[in-house]
Amino acid sequence: MSTAPVERAETERRPAVAPVTLGEAFWVWLRIAALSFGGPTGQIAVMHRILVDEKRWIGEHRFLHALNYCMLLPGPEAQQLATYIGWLMHRTRGGIVAGGLFVLPGALSIMVLSWIYVLFGKVGVVEGLFFGLKCAVLAVVLQAVIRIGSRALKNGIMRGIAAAGFLLIFFFGVPFPVIILAAGLVGYFGGRAGRRAFQVGGGHAAANGEIVADADTLLGEELPAHANPTMRETLKQAAVWFALWLVPVAALLVFVGPGNAFTEIATFFSKMAVVTFGGAYAVLAYVAQQAVEHYHWLSAREMLDGLGMAETTPGPLIMVLQFVGFLGAYRHSGVLPPLLAGTLGGLLATWVTFIPCFLWIFLGAPFIERIRGNQALAGALSTITAAVVGVVLNLAVWFAIHTLFHEVTPLSRGVLNFDVPVLASIDLVALALSAAAVIAVFRFKIGMIPVLGATSVAGVILHLAGVFGG
Repeated sequence: MSTAPVERAETERRPAVAPVTLGEAFWVWLRIAALSFGGPTGQIAVMHRILVDEKRWIGEHRFLHALNYCMLLPGPEAQQLATYIGWLMHRTRGGIVAGGLFVLPGALSIMVLSWIYVLFGKVGVVEGLFFGLKCAVLAVVLQAVIRIGSRALKNGIMRGIAAAGFLLIFFFGVPFPVIILAAGLVGYFGGRAGRRAFQVGGGHAAANGEIVADADTLLGEELPAHANPTMRETLKQAAVWFALWLVPVAALLVFVGPGNAFTEIATFFSKMAVVTFGGAYAVLAYVAQQAVEHYHWLSAREMLDGLGMAETTPGPLIMVLQFVGFLGAYRHSGVLPPLLAGTLGGLLATWVTFIPCFLWIFLGAPFIERIRGNQALAGALSTITAAVVGVVLNLAVWFAIHTLFHEVTPLSRGVLNFDVPVLASIDLVALALSAAAVIAVFRFKIGMIPVLGATSVAGVILHLAGVFGG
């Protein structure tokens, strides 16, 4: 009798969360996918609100532990976080459902918009719409610079790393992967040495200010059984996901040759899947330079159009790579009908971009679940994020040059190598729309989706009024 009140008090203090089947979880992940607008920050906030605050499937500290790992990985951290939590709850099948659903709405949307773009892109209404989207992209990227910078640049060392990242990539053309690798090494050893400047922190609180404890959630604090896989299980996972990723790439190399557009798409985006640290914004400048200047898949202005599509559709922003793959195959279709080639090229780019994301989670998550508070990894995360601020600033400048000016002159002097706009070629209409978008976002705090919608409508009206001819 004496133990009953204690047991009752313990039950009240730690409410049970009913088990959730994979079928029930499917609809929650679908809801998250449908609401995943606004880039990784917004997507992670939606996941936190639904999974931590509302459903209480996972606690605050466990959510942040998973997020920190995903931020260290190449690829879209929001999609990988969904995969990680899905894996925690329902093993590999849960991870596939959560991560796959996160990608599906964006993939379908971008494919439809890609068809519209190539079929009707020169029609006045469509051309004006994409012109307006392109002008708002500048505000989108500037907002990303400030958002990431406010979190990452907490001291002089981090600000110096961000500045170095910008200078190296913009003026000297140092490859993005080299910058990220160097920053990660600096942070790793700084964190390992215990330097406070290299540590990261922060987190989310529930809407009422309460922190949801891990013990009060469905997953609890315990290590799940599948977080201790046998060597055989680990090797099987690796073999399956490496095969899904690399067998199609190898088949293209063997059967159609290295110079084919599909082979180039498969190999290029496979490399991007390994080096896309810091999210989509960080890698887009590098992708744009290669896709525009080396492979000639699309123009710089078309790259901006693709980013506008990705910003206004659900799913990871890196879905813009599907648009790049679509145009690359569409314009180098060979014996295939262009629309069929474009569709296959877009799907191929999406496949080799996201299959590695599942590989990183299913191989790495069991190990990550067994470590907590590793200072060296935290230091690497902090410096990579700081370097990403500089790289994203480079992206903003690159987009501004190619949006606001009709002519750009490459300048190469010694080790310096960068683009210089021809001032006389400025596009005053684009300047006015871009300035309006920046003012709306930063002065009046209007959301990104309304701003993108308003500039799109403005672009259509201006085009129909004959203000610009595209």
